Amino acid sequence: MHIVFITPASALRRFPVYRLGSRFYGHPNAITGPLILGGILKKAGHTVEVYEELNGKLPLKNCLKKADVFSIYTMTSTAPRAYELADIIHANSDAKVILGGIHASALPDEAAHHADQVIVGEGESVILDVVEGRITDKIIRTAPPTNLDALPLPDYSILKTPCDCANIMTTRGCTYRCTFCTTSRMFAPYRQRSVDSVIDEIRTYKKMGFRYMNFEDDNFTADKERAKEICRRMIEENLIFKETFFFGRTDMADDEELMTLLEKAHLNRVLIGIESLNEKALEQIHKGQHREDIVRAAESCRKHKIRLIASIVLGLDADAREDIRKAVRFAKDLDAYQLQPAILTPYPGTPVYQQFDAENRMIVPDWEQYDMMNVTFRPANMSSWELQEEFYHAVTHFYTFHSAFRIGKIFGWGYAMRRLGLAFFSKAGAFGARFAAEHAKNTFYYKLKHNIYEENQAKNTSAVYHLLRQTTQNQVAEASWNDISSILTTESTRLK
Repeated sequence: MHIVFITPASALRRFPVYRLGSRFYGHPNAITGPLILGGILKKAGHTVEVYEELNGKLPLKNCLKKADVFSIYTMTSTAPRAYELADIIHANSDAKVILGGIHASALPDEAAHHADQVIVGEGESVILDVVEGRITDKIIRTAPPTNLDALPLPDYSILKTPCDCANIMTTRGCTYRCTFCTTSRMFAPYRQRSVDSVIDEIRTYKKMGFRYMNFEDDNFTADKERAKEICRRMIEENLIFKETFFFGRTDMADDEELMTLLEKAHLNRVLIGIESLNEKALEQIHKGQHREDIVRAAESCRKHKIRLIASIVLGLDADAREDIRKAVRFAKDLDAYQLQPAILTPYPGTPVYQQFDAENRMIVPDWEQYDMMNVTFRPANMSSWELQEEFYHAVTHFYTFHSAFRIGKIFGWGYAMRRLGLAFFSKAGAFGARFAAEHAKNTFYYKLKHNIYEENQAKNTSAVYHLLRQTTQNQVAEASWNDISSILTTESTRLK
């Protein structure tokens, strides 16, 4: 059979200018899941192709002519595109459509409306049986693999879109459970691969000629002794890349030996979640760190020539506008190499989602906007548009043309050029969104600024209230959820 794996991208991220801007932030790479699953199918004798829409155009017409099965990965912001592709495939071919990934795993019943089958969780144990028809359930719930060493490595030979950076996951899951995090729930429990297995994979990528590598673990330094051993082996075998990225936590700075090994192994780019400087906010999200931990980590990164990407969360209930601006200034004062301002996003399956849903604070019904760049809920201490403006304030005040020269002096002039590019695209993006908010009535930004989402939510809530008042308790008890859902969906569409 001919199988096509697709990792979709939203309309904005398929736009050529956005793709160009993303090159300044990092190097084109591919998520490992489809490459692992595709490798399993290729080994079984099937023909497999993998496409990342973020990095290149999907030749859908050609794929429709030859594919027997499409497997589409979903994240919340890409779910509408995944559903669109699934519907197009069903309308134009007899190919089977399988949906999987974080969003489909959180909301499998929703995904099932567009798919022949939905895989919930990690799919290595079932993918071959699903594709070859031995498992026919509509929704397949999987058990997480316990022996990660037994899984095959990602197969980059089946990837058809640009990629110059290898991704590697040495663990799955996370030892922490931040309230807004999806991956720590999708990949629970926390599991590790052996150091030998990790080194084998790194050795493979070195032989393939990759110059860049990402450790995609939620927290590469969670087990410090294990991280040290991986670094030692990389140094001993000269498995050094021009740039290696990893996710870390502030507590890595407590171990000087670890920091030295990270430097020698050229793990020279780290994202650390600062999230907020407000201690109450950090407690609310169960972050488990304090301001002094962040300062110590930043100083240690600077000492060991590790470029810090500072991640902050915008819109935590305990934070006001000035708390956000303090965090941005703080990141700038730390000489953070990059800033990742992430708007708090209530992803399905997380405690934040459950809280906001219970409090009737989720105002945007379009999953495509759930990308950590757009406000989708009613904040506690400001309006939705005010929080959106704080996102633009953060990127435009951090990425300035002047700051590029300072970054050049610290990290080298190649990185100064990258900062200049980020400054240009940040300012252009903020200008475009603000212009749309004033003049483009059908856009997300116009609706957010002019409170149209909140007005619609209020109308929908009122419609539901009146519907339930008009329906006796016996009728509600006898009606199926599908009947009620159909009525509410129709009413919601009319009110919009």
